[in-house]
Amino acid sequence: MSRTLRLRTEIATYLSNVGEANTTDILDHVNQRFRWGATMNQLGNVLARDRRFIKVGFDEGTDIGGFRMRVCIWSIASA
Repeated sequence: MSRTLRLRTEIATYLSNVGEANTTDILDHVNQRFRWGATMNQLGNVLARDRRFIKVGFDEGTDIGGFRMRVCIWSIASA
């Protein structure tokens, strides 16, 4: 059994409901949904390595702590 199976299925469910979401929105959802949560590194690795998820673009305007951050926008890959 994969260590990230629950995380992967929750991300797939979330993205199928909302369509597209950026990395920070997905991280916030996962950390509110599960007691143990996930780190940004874990989430990035899951999103990048799972073929169900596809990067559809970048969000340049995210402002975190006074710094402009560039975060990826993710969606479910079409079969």
